[in-house]
Amino acid sequence: MAAGDAFTASQRHQIDKAIRDAEQMSRYEFSVYVGASDGETRPFAQRLHAALAAPDRSVLVLVDPAARIVEVVTGTVARRDLDDAEVKLATLAMQSAFAAGDLVGGIVAGVHQLAEHARRPTLQHGG
Repeated sequence: MAAGDAFTASQRHQIDKAIRDAEQMSRYEFSVYVGASDGETRPFAQRLHAALAAPDRSVLVLVDPAARIVEVVTGTVARRDLDDAEVKLATLAMQSAFAAGDLVGGIVAGVHQLAEHARRPTLQHGG
């Protein structure tokens, strides 16, 4: 998580816990960047995503509070389980929380929702 100095220790803990929980739930890597974009938002988010340790298996959430922008970038492997419609739903949920003044709650809820959608269904064997 970047720009973390804008958050209290408790808020950072909430976001870090949401990321850890999302990774366990989905088996994908999650990253959150909060801050201003360097240039156009989408290309900036894509560059951040490409610089991650395992971009193909990663989901990056970029939040630019001042510009009121949320970008989600998914890697090629993660995209198999997390489609554009599911990303859009999570983005709308985050934006709704942000509009109500809840930046941390919106990030936590959005990361959780992305992980829920990315979770592979449990295989059940018939008997």
